[in-house]
Amino acid sequence: MPQIMKKAYLLFILVSISSFAQKKFDNIQSEKLGEERRITIGLPASYEANPEKKYPVLYLLDGDYLFDPFSGAISYGNYWGDLPEMIIIGVHQNKNDEREDDTTIDQNTGLPFEKGAEFYEFIGAELVPYIEKKYRTAPFRIIAGHDITASFINFYLYKEQPLFNAYISFSPELANKMEIRVPEKFAKVTEPLFYYLSVADGDNKKIKEPIEKLDSNIKIANNPLVNYKYDLFKGTTHYTQVLHAIPSALYQIFEVYRPINSAEYNEKIAVLESGYADYLENKYNVMSKVLGVQIPVRISDFKIIETLILKKNAYDELGKMAEIGNVNYPKAMLGEYELGLMYEKMGDPKHASKKYQNASQMEPIGDLNKDLMYEKIDEMNTLAKKTK
Repeated sequence: MPQIMKKAYLLFILVSISSFAQKKFDNIQSEKLGEERRITIGLPASYEANPEKKYPVLYLLDGDYLFDPFSGAISYGNYWGDLPEMIIIGVHQNKNDEREDDTTIDQNTGLPFEKGAEFYEFIGAELVPYIEKKYRTAPFRIIAGHDITASFINFYLYKEQPLFNAYISFSPELANKMEIRVPEKFAKVTEPLFYYLSVADGDNKKIKEPIEKLDSNIKIANNPLVNYKYDLFKGTTHYTQVLHAIPSALYQIFEVYRPINSAEYNEKIAVLESGYADYLENKYNVMSKVLGVQIPVRISDFKIIETLILKKNAYDELGKMAEIGNVNYPKAMLGEYELGLMYEKMGDPKHASKKYQNASQMEPIGDLNKDLMYEKIDEMNTLAKKTK
């Protein structure tokens, strides 16, 4: 392994240890497999301290070697607020080359066969229910794999209701007809679904050509409910591309979770003629309803939208911002302050003063505090006298 790759891998491991302090192992007695299967479980550092919080779950085939790089990337992204905490489940498949049996398929039908069919049932009928019964899981499941296991995860798409919400496929050795079946399924999807596909320029033709066909067919299917991304990593091999692909996949799936950045602001928000407050509300609704991530609206995001509303003179939208503030921070002065700001900008200092007075009796938040409210009250009272 090149020295730079060793350093990157060590960084992943060190970050992983700090954020997934509750990394542990478990053994599941599987009736489907007729044997015990070992798994690695990574619980977020906040898991014990937040007994009501639920977390998305990432299931890793080839968990023996994918667990640490994934947990490191998630820890790093979470540190900067770009990725949510999640539970990671790594399935061990490489102790006795179990992955070869686990991914057995019928070459004619292109479907799981014998040991492969048993492993397919183990994941869906035993592992997922076991994890969801034992841990606090949000209704958002991700599954990832590499080469033959990356191909295998696609079988869960064939179900009428796909078992997972997001699929991460690194250099898959695609099963027979998969480059046709997957896009056909995507064309019929009626619920939001995420799909990430990557390949290395160092992959051999046997792997690359079917992947290129799959990519082309997915783009032809063009279902807006399928959030799809394809990466071709230059200067990489079948194995080194994985360290490039992991963060790319995670940031694709959780793009809406990220705080508003300059690209989102310029390309998606500032170009709107109205509905800035609605955009903010929808961003967090998607986090909750699609990703299963429950967090209050970030104050930084709130202030960005408020500033844009003032810049666009869309003062009526401050009423909607007040609603968002009250829902997310019911004890804080944010909602009443927004109403005060709305009345102030609309030339009604009397009502503005009353709202600022209400805000002064509530909890400070962000850069809003009692001193600021008293200043605004005095300012509005002075303006009200001048307009009599």
